[in-house]
Amino acid sequence: QVQIVESGGGLVQPGDSLRLSCVASGFTFRDYSIGWFRQVPGKEREGVSCISSLDDTTFYADSVKGRFTISRDNAKNTAYLQMNNLKPEDTAVYYCALDLGSASGSGWRVLYEYDYWGQGTQVTVPS
Repeated sequence: QVQIVESGGGLVQPGDSLRLSCVASGFTFRDYSIGWFRQVPGKEREGVSCISSLDDTTFYADSVKGRFTISRDNAKNTAYLQMNNLKPEDTAVYYCALDLGSASGSGWRVLYEYDYWGQGTQVTVPS
């Protein structure tokens, strides 16, 4: 069956780094674009980054450009989100999501485009 597990969250200080992992099973991982989203209580879930299935094209929210890096290892069925220079405003639950097919600049943030979601991992950066 389909299973998606995120890990790597935690409590860190401003300026620190974390690497989130998303391990997926139950389908052909390389056929899926991988998105990372985050959500804080009372706010909508927002797109952070995405890596396309077709050619590993990457997309980033303006708020994380230059600080976060998304990558994938299809041999390990794993996607990563390297987060550097973390800020208090990065505090959120981070979710991994999979979308069958390639991603686009106009569509990668659209939640309903994604077929599968993980359970989320908490990242906390106190002010």
